[in-house]
Amino acid sequence: MKKSNLWSLRLGFSGKQTSKIEKLGLEKFLKQSYNSKFDTSLPSFLDDDPKTLLELKELRESIKTADSEAKKKILKKEVYSAVEFRKWWIAKMRNDEFPLRENMVCFWHNHFVSTSQKVKVNYWIYQHNMILRENAFGNFKELTKQILKSNAMVRYLDNGDNKKGKVNENLSRELLELFTIGIGNYTEDDIKNGAKALAGLNIGDDGAVYRKNIEDNSNKTYFGKTGNWKADDLVDIIFEQKNIPYLITRKILKWFVYDNPPEDLVTYYGDYFRKEKFEIQPLLTKIFTEEFKKENSGNKIKDPLVYILQLCDELEINDINDAVIAVFLKQQGMDLYNQTNVKGWDGGNSWLTSQIYLQRNNTADLLCSGKSLNRRVLKTMTNGVEKEKSEYEKIDVKVAFDSDGNNKSIISELSDRLLFNVSDSAQKDMENLLKYDFDPKDPHADFAVVRLFNYITKLPEYQLI
Repeated sequence: MKKSNLWSLRLGFSGKQTSKIEKLGLEKFLKQSYNSKFDTSLPSFLDDDPKTLLELKELRESIKTADSEAKKKILKKEVYSAVEFRKWWIAKMRNDEFPLRENMVCFWHNHFVSTSQKVKVNYWIYQHNMILRENAFGNFKELTKQILKSNAMVRYLDNGDNKKGKVNENLSRELLELFTIGIGNYTEDDIKNGAKALAGLNIGDDGAVYRKNIEDNSNKTYFGKTGNWKADDLVDIIFEQKNIPYLITRKILKWFVYDNPPEDLVTYYGDYFRKEKFEIQPLLTKIFTEEFKKENSGNKIKDPLVYILQLCDELEINDINDAVIAVFLKQQGMDLYNQTNVKGWDGGNSWLTSQIYLQRNNTADLLCSGKSLNRRVLKTMTNGVEKEKSEYEKIDVKVAFDSDGNNKSIISELSDRLLFNVSDSAQKDMENLLKYDFDPKDPHADFAVVRLFNYITKLPEYQLI
C-alpha cells in the first residue's frame, strides 16, 4: 500500500485525503488540518431541546402532567434529536475537507466517555462534543479541566450525588484511572480526597458549578499536597506527576498506528509530550511525521468507521444516508455517543470478531452488487433472514482504475491502494478474476473491477492498515 493511501486511512477515515497528502506533503497537510475551520453554530435539530436548568425542569414537569399522546410526541422528539445528532457528526467526518479534526474528536470522545444513554440531555452531549472539537489540537491539561466541569461528565459519572459528608468517588476515580495517569500511579487516598474536592460540583446552565451548601471546603491531601483543592487544582496537581504523559500517548498510538504500541515508543513520545507542556498539536506532528517514515502498515485493524467510509468512497457512493452509517456502526460495536462503559471501545481485535467480519463481508457484497444499504437491510443481516429481491433499491457503483492499463497493472493499482501486503495465493486469485485477456475499454469492464474489489474486501490484509 502506498504511504499516502495508508495515512489517508489513518488520519481521515478513507482514501479521500490521498491526493492532498501527496500534493502538500505530510507536514503541510497536518498544518492545514490543524487550521481547518469548523461550524460553531447550534445545529437546528437542537433548537427546541432544553438548554437551561429551568427549561429542563419545565420539560420534566410537562411530562408528568401530559397525556399519553403528548408523552409519545416528546419521546419521538428526543429520539429524532438523537438520530440527527449522529447524522450531523457523521456528515462532518464524511464531508470535511480535512477530517483529521473529526478523527481527533472521535478519539477524545472515546477517551472522555460520556454517553447519551446515561446523560439523557442532548444539549449537554452537544456541549461535550464541542469542547472536544474546539480543543482537539489544543492542550491536554486544559481540555481535561473543561471536560471535568462539563454537565455531561458530571451527570455521566454521578457527581451530582457527590456531596460533603456523602461522597461519590466515581468521577474522582475515573479522572485518575482512565482520563489522565492510569492504574498504579495513585492511591486510594488520592481518590477519596479527590472526591472531596469535587463534592458539590453539579450541573449548571453553562457547565458544572459548585453548590455552596454541599461543597467540601476542608483541606485535602492530594498526591502529597495539602489545601482546599477544587476541580482545576486536582488537574494541575495530576499533571505535575512523573507518569502523566504515557497513558495518553499510548492511546493516541493505538488509535492511529498500532493496536499494540511498543512501550519504548510510548515512553519516547510521552517524554516529548511533557517537554511540550502537554500541547497536543506538536505531539501529533511528531508522531505522524516520524511514524510516516517507517514501514509500519498492517499493525492496526480498521475500526468500523474507517471500514464503512472507505467502502463508500471506493465505490463512489455519495448519497448514502448518514443515519444508515450510524446503524452500521452500532451493529459493529461502535455506537457513537453510547460506548458500553466508561472505558470506551476496546479497539484492536474487538473490531474483527467472527460476527463483525461476516457483517462486513455481507455489507461489501450488497454494495458491490449495486444494492442499497438501509436500516431494514442491516436488520435483516443481523437476523439472518433473506429479503425479497424487490425490497432492495438499486444504486450505481464503480471503482476507479486506469482504463489504459491491463489486468496486472490494474490489480497492482488496486493492491497499492487497498492492501498492505499481497500474498502469492491472493495474487493468483486476483489474476483469475481479472484474466490476461481483460479489456479495460469493454463496456462491462467496470463490473469486473468491482468484482475484483469485492474479492479484495474479504482478504485479511484488507482489514488492516
